[in-house]
Amino acid sequence: MTTEHLPEHPEFLWRNPDPKKSYDAVIVGGGGHGLATAYFLAKNHGMTNIAILEKGWLAGGNMARNTTIIRSNYLWDESAAIYEHSLKLWEILPEELEYDFLFSQRGVMNLAHTLGDVRESVRRVGANQLNGVDAEWLDPKQVKELCPILNISDNIRYPVMGATYQPRAGIAKHDHVAWAFARKCDELGVDIIQNCEVTGFIKEGNKVTGVRTSRGTINTEKVGLCAAGHSSVLAEMAGFRLPIQSHPLQALVSELHEPVHPTVVMSNHVHVYVSQAHKGELVMGAGVDSYNGYGQRGSFHVIEEQMAAAVELFPIFARAHVLRTWGGIVDTTMDASPIVGTTPVENMFVNCGWGTGGFKGTPAAGLTFAHTIATGAPHTLNKPFSLERFETGALIDEHGAAAVAH
Repeated sequence: MTTEHLPEHPEFLWRNPDPKKSYDAVIVGGGGHGLATAYFLAKNHGMTNIAILEKGWLAGGNMARNTTIIRSNYLWDESAAIYEHSLKLWEILPEELEYDFLFSQRGVMNLAHTLGDVRESVRRVGANQLNGVDAEWLDPKQVKELCPILNISDNIRYPVMGATYQPRAGIAKHDHVAWAFARKCDELGVDIIQNCEVTGFIKEGNKVTGVRTSRGTINTEKVGLCAAGHSSVLAEMAGFRLPIQSHPLQALVSELHEPVHPTVVMSNHVHVYVSQAHKGELVMGAGVDSYNGYGQRGSFHVIEEQMAAAVELFPIFARAHVLRTWGGIVDTTMDASPIVGTTPVENMFVNCGWGTGGFKGTPAAGLTFAHTIATGAPHTLNKPFSLERFETGALIDEHGAAAVAH
């Protein structure tokens, strides 16, 4: 076979440069949000002399550890707006980034097990429909039709009394998403600098002018923090505190199976959610571990309770085996909504507090955070998610829609 007419492929999807002495902007954190922010800074605002600093390897934090669920059926207007915009971006990004990251709109169901669940769920469906979000209420028979392997009998601990359903929701391949953004960032001239840990910040008065790293000092006019569970650590270095707590969040996969699970099923009440990945493994997650910490692991009892709930809802899963488990570090706020905006330090901006919803929010987080960094003022979509809301009391309480890790 001749290779004469085969297209050339680069040895690497992106460069691995040494840091320059200065940049117009530095993004701290090389996960999904950091990559998306850099991409939109370059694409929408013409800022290409920027660097992404990642203390480990590209997208090796929560971007590599999440369970890839994408949806927008949040309760409050502000949340629905930013997550729905994110979902619309997910729908066009494979073509825009020229990379098939396996976005599968297979739908997401949120089960209701009690009368309280039913009331809250029907209310959320109504709110979603008013905000232009595709949402339906399903009775148990319709739930069974969509997911035949689900147990809807009434003699189990938490019988299925119905479910919300968002048909346009689904999953995507998280590492492919990171590679797609990274490749485009590199094409646009962004420096992606791995193994470069931030150790401090340089300030003139209350204005940030540089970043100290394990690979030397970098001067910069603007700094964007996109470090998820370690955002509070970086903020302390800069001289201010963030109202977030970091918790371990666990997930697991089974061995590979033939396709048996056609959609995504979540249950806030029993704290379990399940999808089947493109390769065939069952992907499951649970709620956060209750203690604060920065370890990428969690407590065994959380996995044990998660498995008990999953096997009750899906009896067929009793024959599956846990192949591996892992954990990530989620940064949570008191109202279960993110913080995207300015900080008390001039020219320093923060994007954090996404809790368990960071992956699904990646495109909109990047777009709005890039706008905020470039212009110094928030985008319409992220304006409600400022730090100031914790002083004014204008909270956006999404505990009902974000009470389980998803």
